[in-house]
Amino acid sequence: QVQLVESGGGLVQAGDSLRLSCSASGSTFNNYVMAWFRQAPGKDREIVASINWIGGTTFYAHSVKGRFTISRDRVKNTLYLQMSSLKVEDTAVYYCAAARGAGPVRNLYQSDEYHYWGQGTQVTVSS
Repeated sequence: QVQLVESGGGLVQAGDSLRLSCSASGSTFNNYVMAWFRQAPGKDREIVASINWIGGTTFYAHSVKGRFTISRDRVKNTLYLQMSSLKVEDTAVYYCAAARGAGPVRNLYQSDEYHYWGQGTQVTVSS
């Protein structure tokens, strides 16, 4: 059974940096896409970034492009999200997600395409 456990959230000030981690277990993830989603109060869950586990191709939401970097450590089976120049509007619960059967190239953007989810970690950015 695939399990995803996020860590690294917290309270920071606008302009600060923060790194989220997602420890993945239960699979080799060789045919997966992994992603970070977020959900702010009263808003729908939205994709932040995704990465093809084998090929390394990435996708970023327009709102975070140039500020956030998604990466993975295939030995440690860990997904990361390095967040810089944080804004108040980045405040949300951040979720790690995994989609199986993606192949070595594809990226996936819709939450209903993902099969496994972590429990979420809160990121709060104060002004």
